[in-house]
Amino acid sequence: MPNPQKEAQTKLMKGLLDLVVLQLLNHQPMHGYQIITNIRKSFGVYFGPSTIYPLLGALERKGHVSSTWNMDTDRPRKVYRLTTDGQNLLSFTEDSLNLICRRINLAGSSEVTVASEPRTALKTLIKKV
Repeated sequence: MPNPQKEAQTKLMKGLLDLVVLQLLNHQPMHGYQIITNIRKSFGVYFGPSTIYPLLGALERKGHVSSTWNMDTDRPRKVYRLTTDGQNLLSFTEDSLNLICRRINLAGSSEVTVASEPRTALKTLIKKV
């Protein structure tokens, strides 16, 4: 039997996945598997390699993230970092998300908690793991 809350959460995460990845990389550089596990721990939603790696590639092509190979471990890993363009996009998007939340709240929804500071809405969703 489908769980409507889980479905809604997964659908919302799919729409915000690029922002979630940028926010995670804003905290620290990570390789793909770290991103996958952080999303799963933080949100209880699993996005596998076939979702995350193409997204990282697209973000890199757009200049929002950069990558380097870490050869210091037993298994070489491609580590992704947020670029200045990525930070600018993240800041703009967080402000936009906060504005949307305020407008939803003004429309009469008592379910939405509006962040008092810009960019707090997404940061509240993503807690440091």
